[in-house]
Amino acid sequence: MALDDFDRQLIAATQGGLPLVPRPYDAVGERLGVSGQQVRERLAQMLETGLIRRIGAVPNHYRLGFTANGMSVWDVDDALVDQLGERIGQLPGVSHCYRRPRRLPSWPYNLFAMLHGRTRAEVEQQAVQLQELLGSACRGHGILYSTAILKKTGLRLRQSQES
Repeated sequence: MALDDFDRQLIAATQGGLPLVPRPYDAVGERLGVSGQQVRERLAQMLETGLIRRIGAVPNHYRLGFTANGMSVWDVDDALVDQLGERIGQLPGVSHCYRRPRRLPSWPYNLFAMLHGRTRAEVEQQAVQLQELLGSACRGHGILYSTAILKKTGLRLRQSQES
């Protein structure tokens, strides 16, 4: 998909995040000389065409006090994994939940759920709740704790190289 000048300006204006103001689309629109409605409509078109995948908040869990972050991994019956994953993704403390293929024989897990807590004990208690929810569909699990903060970025335009 070819980007026009407005698309490039819009991406440049939002690639570092939306402004933290009550009406962020209006603020972006003001910066670009268009209405907030035009900003919303073009971003919606970009989502619809797949140019961008999502618009969402990316909290810094560490700054919010959640320093015991663990990716819980689960070996769940394939016939139930989608249904159960939907339920897990709605639980408090789970920021994202998704299905991935197993890599047998060394990696039997097909469901991943990121858990956040102030202590490892909190995260482990959340994992107990997930295990109860999964019931007999769960054949095994583990928790992989974060050891570093990774910088998350969105869509970026490559800077043109002018001679």
